[in-house]
Amino acid sequence: MKNLLIGRQSEQVLLQSALKSEEAEMISVIGRRRVGKTFLIRQVYMHDIRFEITGIKDASLKEQLQNFVFQLQDFFKEKAPENPPKNWMEAFRYLSLCLESDTRDSKPVLFFDELPWLASRRSGFLKALGYFWNSWAVKQSVVVVICGSAASWMIRRVVHDKGGLHNRITKRIHLLPFTLNETKSFLESRNVRMDHYQILQLYMAMGGIPHYLKEVESGRSATQNIDDICFAKNGLLRNEFGLLYDALFENPENHIAVIRALATTWKGLTRLEIIRTAKLSNGGGLSRVLDELETSGFISVYYPFGKQKRNLIYRLTDEYSLFYLRFIDKSRNKGNGTWQRLSQTQPYKIWSGYAFENICLKHVDSIKMALDILGVYSESSGFIHKGDPGIQIDLLIDRNDRVINICEMKFYSGEFSVDKTYAKSLRQKLTVFREVTGTKKQLFLTFISTFGIHQNSNSIGLVDHNLTMDIFFGK
Repeated sequence: MKNLLIGRQSEQVLLQSALKSEEAEMISVIGRRRVGKTFLIRQVYMHDIRFEITGIKDASLKEQLQNFVFQLQDFFKEKAPENPPKNWMEAFRYLSLCLESDTRDSKPVLFFDELPWLASRRSGFLKALGYFWNSWAVKQSVVVVICGSAASWMIRRVVHDKGGLHNRITKRIHLLPFTLNETKSFLESRNVRMDHYQILQLYMAMGGIPHYLKEVESGRSATQNIDDICFAKNGLLRNEFGLLYDALFENPENHIAVIRALATTWKGLTRLEIIRTAKLSNGGGLSRVLDELETSGFISVYYPFGKQKRNLIYRLTDEYSLFYLRFIDKSRNKGNGTWQRLSQTQPYKIWSGYAFENICLKHVDSIKMALDILGVYSESSGFIHKGDPGIQIDLLIDRNDRVINICEMKFYSGEFSVDKTYAKSLRQKLTVFREVTGTKKQLFLTFISTFGIHQNSNSIGLVDHNLTMDIFFGK
């Protein structure tokens, strides 16, 4: 049967190794809403899932237990009980009895999806799951997969659990959105063929989320697709923003406040700047919110070059959230062709530059591969100097072979020309960086843009590496 999975190679290997293991395995799979967690598990374990249940959002304990027995009946037919269990301890007892009556030789997979919804407060689910694992499952050849979109909840309540599940997770998967290259493969698998520039524009608006990318139609440009998906009355992403955070976090008001604060600036914010902008208190609650947003992939944390942890910079790097707050939220009722009009404006040019920078930051390994330095130990960071003149470097690669790549990132519709003024500012940036940091390393100015730079007298002798967007597509 044709493998419908795109990418996810390391995850597939890990899941298969659990199936081949002679021991009991408990696998946690975390990742944001719509990233493809359930699809991955079902595809890899297609013929091995012996029981599966998905939690119901906001359901009562009675409703969750009724759903549990329905699933037992679907999987085990007449061997399953007719009446719902009184509690989760009894539910797992039913499950172990059903599994013991199964005569198949293959290693069974038990799949618990949307675990945070199953394990609501005071439900007793996690205690019962821990007892089931310790008293029954660990003695069997079985794979237990627990999955949830609320990544921070999964880590706090399961991976780092101090109770019955303490240190019981044997394998972990944190499923990330598709890379640009995987996005291209995914679209091609659906007979949608676009050039790299078109795919890049789609990615900047909605990221590499498979469920979002399913909406892309062949024969239509990126601009047309974005119009349909994000601005049309029935577009999937027109109202996704509120649903997204509500599904991931309990009481998401502070999470959204942080996201909105970070969307107001292109340079990122420190913790104190977030507090001022979002009007939040500087307590442990904020640390939890920032950690949950980072763990779930909405924000990224960068260590400024040569600075300490207290100088951390937070950036909004979730493509859809940034796009929603910059454009969809303000333009949902402006009719057909909204994105066609907006994409000709100055706000579009500013946003596209920032969105492209975020993509470069997420694809640093592709940049390193293009520079042939994957085998050289290096650290990626940014740099801000607020003196006179002030400079900002959003990406630098500090290498162990006494070289620092200073990266300039430009989104442009054609080849980019470096004029005299820009060349002067680039030279000044290199000079200030060397003077402020006192580095003795070689500085290589590395240009990353959509179609590359046009070689002229201003760029020759200044730009050491001229990389295009093709490096993100395996070129």
